[in-house]
Amino acid sequence: MIVRRLLIVGMVAGVLAGLVAALFARLAIEPSVDLAIAFEGARHTMHADEPELVSRAVQRGTGLLVAATCYGAALGGIFALVFAALNARVLHGGARVGSAWLGSIGFVTIALIPALKYPPNPPAVGFHDTIQLRTATFFACIAISIALASAAVILARRLSPRLGTFDAALAGLFAYGIAMAIAAAALPTINEVPPDFPATLLWTFRLGALATQAILWAVLALVFGRAADRVLREAI
Repeated sequence: MIVRRLLIVGMVAGVLAGLVAALFARLAIEPSVDLAIAFEGARHTMHADEPELVSRAVQRGTGLLVAATCYGAALGGIFALVFAALNARVLHGGARVGSAWLGSIGFVTIALIPALKYPPNPPAVGFHDTIQLRTATFFACIAISIALASAAVILARRLSPRLGTFDAALAGLFAYGIAMAIAAAALPTINEVPPDFPATLLWTFRLGALATQAILWAVLALVFGRAADRVLREAI
């Protein structure tokens, strides 16, 4: 019963987080996307005659909201299930603190670290022939990061009785950093940024994309933590 309520709370929190992130992306990222598309069109004039499958108006409006809502709901549901599984054994300090920790770990392992290896690129960057390779390597990086983070948490728990909570957490963090650095070095490097692509536009897009992820995880953790705290209190 509690898990079901937490799942609902997580999905609602995810939808809210997705909407906030979509609003931020609409203001911070979409102008960069328009400039990148204009740059691509100037370099390949033959693309001007190709019909758009989905117009830019739909992409930046309804499409962005629908995608953000669906992604937020799915992420919120997974977040809630992971929280329910770890709350009694790993997360301590109450629902709000536990949610904040889980959100921070999720942002670092799923958004930040993979973005350091494979930073997001605007539409004008990348070749159509390599899209499958780029997608596979990116999701492989995320999967490896999650697996190593889980192993680091297990390691920290096992070292906690001997080293104490703080030192054990540092040891787990250090182990994750070393292992992730080795894994990232082993993954293929993909750099398809055109030499004449504006550097300012590229970094504006990348920083905006990373900031969008940070806002998504922050809103999800804060909203879920507040609601989950009420759910757990009512269950006592």
